[in-house]
Amino acid sequence: SLEPCGNATRMENSTSSCFLMERKTHVKINRKEVMLAKLRKSCSCTPKKIKNFVMDFLPVLQWLPKYQCKEYIWGDVMSGLVIGIILVPQAIAYSLLAGLKPIYSLYTSFFANIIYFLMGTSRHVSVGIFSLISLMVGQVVDRELLLAGFDLNDDAPPALGDGSLQNDSQSNTTHHLRLIFFFSFSFFFSVSPQVLMGIFRLGFVSMYLSESVLDGFATGASLTILTAQVKYLIGIKIPRSQGHGMLVITWINIFRNISQANLCDVITSAICIVVLVTAKELGDRYKHKLKFPLPTELVVIVVATLVSHYGKLNEVYASSVSGAIPTGFIPPKVPNFNLMLRVAVDALPLAIVSFVFTVSLSEMCAKKYAYTIRANQEMFAVGFCNIIPSFFHSFATSAALAKTLVKTSTGCQTQVSGVISAMVVLLVLLFLAPLFYSLQKCVLACIIIVSLRGALRKFRDVPARYHVNKVDTLVWVVTMSASALISTEIGLLVGIVFSMLCIIVRTQRPRTALLGQIQDTSFYEDDLEYENLSSVPKVKIFRFEAPLYYANRNYFLKSLYRLTNLDPNLEAARRKKYEKKEKQHLKKGGDTTANGLGITDTILQLVPKQIDFQALVVDCSSISFLDTTGVNTLKEILKDYKDLNISVLLACCNPSVIDSLKRGGYFGKDFGSMQEMLFYSIHNAVRMSLHLDYTSVVTQPATEKKP
Repeated sequence: SLEPCGNATRMENSTSSCFLMERKTHVKINRKEVMLAKLRKSCSCTPKKIKNFVMDFLPVLQWLPKYQCKEYIWGDVMSGLVIGIILVPQAIAYSLLAGLKPIYSLYTSFFANIIYFLMGTSRHVSVGIFSLISLMVGQVVDRELLLAGFDLNDDAPPALGDGSLQNDSQSNTTHHLRLIFFFSFSFFFSVSPQVLMGIFRLGFVSMYLSESVLDGFATGASLTILTAQVKYLIGIKIPRSQGHGMLVITWINIFRNISQANLCDVITSAICIVVLVTAKELGDRYKHKLKFPLPTELVVIVVATLVSHYGKLNEVYASSVSGAIPTGFIPPKVPNFNLMLRVAVDALPLAIVSFVFTVSLSEMCAKKYAYTIRANQEMFAVGFCNIIPSFFHSFATSAALAKTLVKTSTGCQTQVSGVISAMVVLLVLLFLAPLFYSLQKCVLACIIIVSLRGALRKFRDVPARYHVNKVDTLVWVVTMSASALISTEIGLLVGIVFSMLCIIVRTQRPRTALLGQIQDTSFYEDDLEYENLSSVPKVKIFRFEAPLYYANRNYFLKSLYRLTNLDPNLEAARRKKYEKKEKQHLKKGGDTTANGLGITDTILQLVPKQIDFQALVVDCSSISFLDTTGVNTLKEILKDYKDLNISVLLACCNPSVIDSLKRGGYFGKDFGSMQEMLFYSIHNAVRMSLHLDYTSVVTQPATEKKP
């Protein structure tokens, strides 16, 4: 039973022991004063605050003085050397995706590692060249060049030279404009979204990209990357496709020009793929026995370069090679700010993807090794990994999964390993870069394609994913298909929108059920899901497993009417119509009604046989919130069922729902009937409904009820 006790509710459970449920009184907060206080605190400038700002902005100042050299240095040096060795061939290879010369990829790898060492909060993430980001940025740059009327053919024969910066400055106009667009885009890509998102503390946006969306996006983009590399594998010269449907258009061009395939490139590609895949599979199988991964890519590049150089594959077989790679650093240059507005829309998805991948990897490593990261600081770190290098002819960067996993498996302890990797890249930049002149582009394409193994293997996981969750599988398929068949940017947008629509649909058409009592207990469950449940006489218990708001109001009512086998509106209308006809007939006289029944039979006819319950209990345990429409819906069913002499009781409401009901006037003006309408358990509501005098209760106005 329930008894009022001031602002408290005294409840009696099944064991007849009483307990008190009393709401706390919350002090109202003046939000204006709080905001002003925070603003004053943020705008104040004290030595302590300046110190904290600098320490937060450059986390290296916090952890480097505490660096345990004897314990950490060996793992950091080893992982740094391994990542540096992997970085060099990958940087050269990913330059194909960006449509740039390899030197600029090396610049990017060098600066990103140094800056993240200073600003990053993750100890293990590897930031640098990422195939997906390179592809997305390259597509934007190619589009702008195509609109400007320039040739996108990047298969022109390499210019001869001694590998110096002076010879590199004599690049063709198309390549020069490509650089202008690329660096301007890189600068805008980092400055606008990422840094501003960090300033306004918008790191939480990463939660809106579900795992299914990210996996589908990465897989679809991997198909696009693979398609873009096929022309290098077989040595044909076709233009870089642009716009929507790039994957389909590229494959059409490939089959049209398949007869022009270079036999030397085909054989080289086949050999390299076999070697790389075999080495990767052996590495995965025996990784527990290996102290560090095999540098297969570096070995393949060195051997392929030597074979190409001494076999003169470019001169004899017209095999496309990397060409001259200059040494040293090009003087810094301010990006072209006039071009930024043209790529503003493209910058947002790139910034979000870059940030989400970085934060996801950072959180994964932090959870595994028991430390914390700051998502907003990661925004700053990734943003400045793009801002500063953009002045030094670098392009967009992000965290890379494969290299991050290698770092963790080779003993990495801190971001000191990133400095070691940067030194390896610097060594190549200053001295070794010209040695890769004869490296075939098909070898680089093989490295890129083999690196996509992880993303492409997601296709094997589709049956298992479908078994776990069909909706998430559908999100994955839609995102992957849109990313591959339309474009990467559109694919990401489609994935996000479709994922949100799925959530909306789930709340629009949630599970509904009538509950039965578990025998000899005070618990209730779904009649259709469990055996041996007993129904409660004269009581229907309805469960709605979603928030009740404007979008699912109609579904709530339809489900309630269907499961209880009673639509109170139709029943009330039928009664009024029948009563009206009977009154008209009785005015004409006679002891019988229009249908031949006596008056007594008519009265019985007015009590519908299909109504087999006198109380409706709504289980609100799964209703997380109510909007105005939701409150009005509950008020509507309360009134409609009351007209049929049926009580409506609410059970298991959370405080938010109770407050919404109070504000909406569900319990009357003085909340006098609240104790008779609201219960903290289904069992208490059922017990109350079984002992109520329904006729006397429903004939009283809600505001006049006294507990």
